[in-house]
Amino acid sequence: MDFLHTQLGALQRQLAFVAVDPIDWKTYVQVSSWAVCLFESYLLLRQYPLYSKPAPPPALAEHFSSGDFAKSQAYGRDKAKFALLSGLYGQVLESLQIHYGVYAWAWDAAGRLLAAFGYGPAYEISQSIAFVFILALISTIPNLPLSVYQTFVLEEKHGFNKTTPGLFIADLLKGWALAFAIGAPFLAAFLYVFRWAGDRFVPWLMAFLLAFQLIMVIIYPTVIQPLFNKLSPLPAGELRTRIEALAARLRFPLTHLYEIDGSKRSSHSNAYFFGLPWSKHIVIFDTLIKQSKADEVEAVLAHELGHWYYMHPTKLLCVSQLHIFTILALFPAFLHAPPLLRAFDFPADVAAHPPTIVAFLLFQSILRPIEAVVGVAMNALSRRFEYEADRFACELQTRLGAEEMRDLGERLGRALIALHVKNLSTVWVDWLYSAYHHSHPTLTERLRALEGFKASAGVAAKKEL
Repeated sequence: MDFLHTQLGALQRQLAFVAVDPIDWKTYVQVSSWAVCLFESYLLLRQYPLYSKPAPPPALAEHFSSGDFAKSQAYGRDKAKFALLSGLYGQVLESLQIHYGVYAWAWDAAGRLLAAFGYGPAYEISQSIAFVFILALISTIPNLPLSVYQTFVLEEKHGFNKTTPGLFIADLLKGWALAFAIGAPFLAAFLYVFRWAGDRFVPWLMAFLLAFQLIMVIIYPTVIQPLFNKLSPLPAGELRTRIEALAARLRFPLTHLYEIDGSKRSSHSNAYFFGLPWSKHIVIFDTLIKQSKADEVEAVLAHELGHWYYMHPTKLLCVSQLHIFTILALFPAFLHAPPLLRAFDFPADVAAHPPTIVAFLLFQSILRPIEAVVGVAMNALSRRFEYEADRFACELQTRLGAEEMRDLGERLGRALIALHVKNLSTVWVDWLYSAYHHSHPTLTERLRALEGFKASAGVAAKKEL
């Protein structure tokens, strides 16, 4: 531990200039955030012409009817227009907030709110919680029209929306209530670790954040998700039999197998698993069950079990911990930097002793262009994991010596195609747009890879015979 703190101390000495040099951080954040926004707009403009192609890629031509492809292209165009306008709108709002010193105003407003209840500046954690929720309110209200439009116009136009106005409002209120019920205690504990550990907060804060993530793995499906969706045991039948048999043969620690009423809000479909290492739960959207055959859903779950077999969630968790460590290791220099707060219009008395939450949020703004690059790297890693999970499904015949699984790769391919058709997913994708935005390979990339995996698995099976 002493070695860690020695190295972190050396890093802070390299960054000591942040605490004394009058850097124009406001201009830097404005320029860098606009640079990221304009780059994302450029990617959308690269992608947009592909929605005018009259036919799908040759490899998919036999799987898409002219009507389905036309619908997919129209949906893609509308989503791209919405993403472009909403991205620019959000960036304008953010720029106005930075230009007019909304962070400083929100901190002062939070202080005045607490003062009305008899609490002074000594209650920094309470003021920080009020500050965060004031900022959240300021950000949420201007974006409500976009959420309404996306749900009741864009998704409704293309036949996906199942959300009623009453359900939309109920979800909004539940979301705010949960944000306060969970966010306030989390933020209080987060800031308390800083206060308790002092400048040696990095390992302690990482331990706290990891513990919080593990706790959320437990309480989200059991406490939070039931507030929005109903999880019911998957009824007995061919699909349940197939999944339970596959899980047993792979020694997957399946505890519960659920069907979720995703159709309550949307006709999009999905499947996933969650849980601790010794207790896993599989959730299948009712829309997926309706749209696909049982053997195709089994293939989708075989892919998901491939993620478990190769420990992809654990690996991603480790990578995320490294990412968090890097951020926290850099943060102390900005935590003790009055010029940072002065650059964002905070008064001298507040800047002299920077509130932790204020410094942290401003630090996050400074990191935005770096986080965009990190996002590209994480997408590349995620796509690699997707290929590995697809290969796992194709190799199950050899792994388990199960002749009935020889066509699992073909079934997975059919399921992927069906999901893309039903969800009106885009099949023409610009490579740079995909690298920046997509955590999964494109459909054509996955089908091409599946062909190779199936050929390799077939050769391996023949050798065993």
